[in-house]
Amino acid sequence: MPSGEIGSNPVAPDTIAAVATPTGRGGIGIVRVSGPAVPQVASALIGRLPEPRFAALCAIRDAQGEALDQGIALYFEAPHSYTGEAVLELQGHGGPVVTHAVLCAALDAGARLAEPGEFTRRAFLNGKMDLAQAEAVADLIDAASREAARCALRSLGGEFSAAILDLVAQLTELRALTEAMLDFPEEEIDSLHRIDAQARLARVSAALNEILTKSRQGSLLRSGVHVVLAGRPNVGKSSLLNRLLGEERAIVTPVPGTTRDALRESIQIEGVPIVIVDTAGLHASRDEVEQLGMQRARSEMARADLVLVVLDAGNPVAPDEPLPTTGKRITVVNKIDLVAGAAAGKRGDVIHLSAKTGAGLDALRAALLEAAGWSSRGESVFLARERHLRALELARAHLAAAALQDSHWEFFAEELRLAQEALGAITGRVSADDLLGEIFSRFCIGK
Repeated sequence: MPSGEIGSNPVAPDTIAAVATPTGRGGIGIVRVSGPAVPQVASALIGRLPEPRFAALCAIRDAQGEALDQGIALYFEAPHSYTGEAVLELQGHGGPVVTHAVLCAALDAGARLAEPGEFTRRAFLNGKMDLAQAEAVADLIDAASREAARCALRSLGGEFSAAILDLVAQLTELRALTEAMLDFPEEEIDSLHRIDAQARLARVSAALNEILTKSRQGSLLRSGVHVVLAGRPNVGKSSLLNRLLGEERAIVTPVPGTTRDALRESIQIEGVPIVIVDTAGLHASRDEVEQLGMQRARSEMARADLVLVVLDAGNPVAPDEPLPTTGKRITVVNKIDLVAGAAAGKRGDVIHLSAKTGAGLDALRAALLEAAGWSSRGESVFLARERHLRALELARAHLAAAALQDSHWEFFAEELRLAQEALGAITGRVSADDLLGEIFSRFCIGK
């Protein structure tokens, strides 16, 4: 059975424990224990195993019987728990000394310290969730915007997985049809099946393309967009940054070359996180500090997803040196408030605006989202990761290859199998152990 398939791998019989609340002081601190030794850990720390799913007030003690804290114990018996194992949660006061002492007592009672993401990994291995849902747990915790949190919650609820599994089901039917044609090539039904196979393939490909589009949209909510402001000195890059932020973060003076280093700030537009970097003005200079600033500006532009080339409306001269050819670029003509008759908005591929008055900022925000690939269609998107996108792209490539094999059904069937295998990697139906280690190592300890 493939490694990593849901429910296929027995979970290690040891018992794990970790602090499940953030480091630092707080009102409540939770220590979570999972595994077969939960009854003995509960007996050692609180004197008994609580009734399942009922909160029990208790004193928490160490191996010597000394009181460590007073709080609430919650017991979840297997398989009706987050991990699918017996789970004990001890909720006490949120001081770091107290929670650490309770954790040490659990370790003394037979548990070991959990690795990052080990609770969720056990939930996956015990069939409580698939791999895409497990990743959604981390995405929900790390969500940088409300929209990202909503998408992560939908994925945790199984919306993304359901879409993938529906594709897999359609592929399974098509593969069965294809195998029938291979097994009975001389039957009369064969010609009908051949026509139907191509129609089914077209429907599967269309559904996959829709999922891929939603996944690309959702990936923006996870990774955000790296935008760099570039241009000559004193064209208003810092003023534009301040206007987008809605506060004065960059120093603005009439003196050219005020910005010497890269200033990085984050904003959100329609829930999409955008990191905007203000850089030093690009021009000929012998000043060593300015040259270092321009060198950093070039490095930022080389890594950017999008470069905003800012020009002065009164003197729209591009920087002296050529800009990077990689990545997307938007030209912004600033300071239109100083030019008589200049109008704000988008004309062609150029955004005309005034960072001072805010005129034209809505056009710029819309252009940023459009360049990033975001579309406000009111539809739900999938908070996809890079590995999800790669798997979907691979599956699409195999379906495209299958469409070219209408006269070689053995190859047609093989391409379908490879496409289904690529989709299976998303939910974890087919996953290598090293992939699981990479995914769950990024989780926080206690989750």
